[in-house]
Amino acid sequence: MTTRSETIPLVAPKRRSLFLDWLLTIDHKKIGILYIITAAFFFMVGGFEAMAIRLQLAQPNGTLLNPDLYNQIFTMHGTTMIFLAVMPLSVGFTNYFVPLLIGAHDVAFPRLNALSYWLFLFSGIFMYSSFIAGGAPNDGWFSYAPLTEKAFSITAGMDFWALGILLLGLGTTLGSINFIVTIIQMRAPGMSFSRMPMFVWTVFVTALISIFAFPSLISAVVMLLLDRQLGTHFFNVSSNGSALLWQNLFWFFGHPEVYILILPAMGIISEVIPVFSRKPLFGFMTVAYSTMAIGVLAFGVWAHHMFTTGLPSAALIIFSADSFLIGVPTGVKVFSWIGTMWGGKVRFSTPVLFAMGFIGMFVIGGLSGIQLAIIPIDWQVEDSYYVVAHLHYVLFGGSLFALVAGLYYWFPKITGKRLSETLGKWHFWLMLIGMNMTFLPMHILGLDGMPRRIYTYPTDTGWGPLNMIETVGGFVVAVSFLVLLVNFIKTMRSPATHEADPWDGFTLEWKTSSPPPVYNFETIPVVRSRRPLWDEKHPDLADWKQKS
Repeated sequence: MTTRSETIPLVAPKRRSLFLDWLLTIDHKKIGILYIITAAFFFMVGGFEAMAIRLQLAQPNGTLLNPDLYNQIFTMHGTTMIFLAVMPLSVGFTNYFVPLLIGAHDVAFPRLNALSYWLFLFSGIFMYSSFIAGGAPNDGWFSYAPLTEKAFSITAGMDFWALGILLLGLGTTLGSINFIVTIIQMRAPGMSFSRMPMFVWTVFVTALISIFAFPSLISAVVMLLLDRQLGTHFFNVSSNGSALLWQNLFWFFGHPEVYILILPAMGIISEVIPVFSRKPLFGFMTVAYSTMAIGVLAFGVWAHHMFTTGLPSAALIIFSADSFLIGVPTGVKVFSWIGTMWGGKVRFSTPVLFAMGFIGMFVIGGLSGIQLAIIPIDWQVEDSYYVVAHLHYVLFGGSLFALVAGLYYWFPKITGKRLSETLGKWHFWLMLIGMNMTFLPMHILGLDGMPRRIYTYPTDTGWGPLNMIETVGGFVVAVSFLVLLVNFIKTMRSPATHEADPWDGFTLEWKTSSPPPVYNFETIPVVRSRRPLWDEKHPDLADWKQKS
């Protein structure tokens, strides 16, 4: 571990082949890039699965997929997007930028960091290898017992899924411990918790949530493997097991997982909006406290996924109230972002467009989530496409919009090149329009009674036209990411500008070169405010002088 005051000597590293350099790297920046590239690949695979689902449901009585293959693709789509795409994309940005943001040379445990990545990669490969080993899991990404018991899921697909989740959970837990230690021990001199960038705050709370949430999921999948392979009866109701035990264990992880996915996204938005508004983040410490509040309250809402399972009335009321309560710190963040832009000199560059898109889409998803916390409404729309719409507005309209904002914002730092603004704005509008075409009609279909998880539906339901609109919207989203791919290829073929600070940023990552050197900073910077680079560029207007 590097001490805070240490200066890194400029010694040339031992030369080795490019392949071995990336294979054996323990540089947090390269590991971050590996996470982003791997997660982007899995996102592409999950996108193909999503399009197969939408084509199957585009018209009544669809025949593109048979029921079993549909269930396999449906299961792997959810698993891929949550565990292998969105979460690792966040981890990629975390790996690359947290040491830069806190003024550190590296993470606390570089080799542990590399191990976390390889566990993630092999978990994804392992789960997808089930397609050639007798069939992929086909019981949904939530894997409800007793459907996952050997009697009802006879292929090895569920075993592959459970072992893959074990590897992923282990890697995530190790990575979370690494970043907790890094943030506590390796901040630059003067960077108190009250001066940490908001992205670092959200990563810190996310890591704490992860080390408490993932053991519940790991315990559940271990029990499932024991049931399937050794004949135990944890979830076998006929042998005094409990199907609700799985639901309690899974959703005790599953709802905090929503915040594992969304908090880093909120952190990215909290970095982008102030820079492009030319103002400090409005209500900084209130936003930090609200982040901590979300981390605590996230563990008290899991049973709102179980309102229709026959829970006692007292439990229903408690979990409903907590589901309402967690909307308060979330609302604090939304008002902070709006307050930051209000009266600011907002530059409508691509990163801030995606940030604003995040706010709008996440608010829609959050409002439908509050509706699902109302017990009678939940009873009516549970297991319908209304829930699917809510989930995708939060995770696609929320997390993914923010991650793309972070990609456009930090791409110059990673590569020394700036993505095209024109293509970036085409990407934004296509993605925004396509996303709403795909998921907004799902609210109507859910209220009209269309169940989730069905592989087809009859003509007389009248669901065909809206499903067709959703499918067209899905293709619009796909085109938007093709625009991003074209933008990426075009930019990477252009000469690098190596602008250290293209956005006139506030935080320490913009202080070093683009891309940063292996050691990040020749000398660890000293921090005197929440905008340390602003202090250096504008000494007469430095934040610490304004407060003195």
